[in-house]
Amino acid sequence: QVQLVESGGGLVQAGGSLRLSCAASGRTSSRYGMSWFRQAPGKEREFVAAINWSAGTTQYADFVKGRFTISRDNANNTMSLQMNSLKPEDTAVYYCAANAFGFGSSKSYTYDYWGQGTQVTVSS
Repeated sequence: QVQLVESGGGLVQAGGSLRLSCAASGRTSSRYGMSWFRQAPGKEREFVAAINWSAGTTQYADFVKGRFTISRDNANNTMSLQMNSLKPEDTAVYYCAANAFGFGSSKSYTYDYWGQGTQVTVSS
């Protein structure tokens, strides 16, 4: 089992930046693929970014390319999402997720573990 805890959410003005973190605990010796998803009110959960276990491969949703950067620190069992040039439409609860097969994926059903989410609100 792996437990994931997100942090770093908050309220920011449009054009600003936030850095989200996801701390993993439990069975962290395995090589997990990890990702960020988000869910806005009244909308389905959507993929944001993913990274494989070695941090050698990343994947982004088109709407965040060039603005968000995903990274991970396996020594400290953490993953981050640097979000720049934030827009009001980025407002959502952001979730981190991990899968046991080691590769990042844009499909939510491929993930075995989920955090509780952190709220990001971007004001116009």
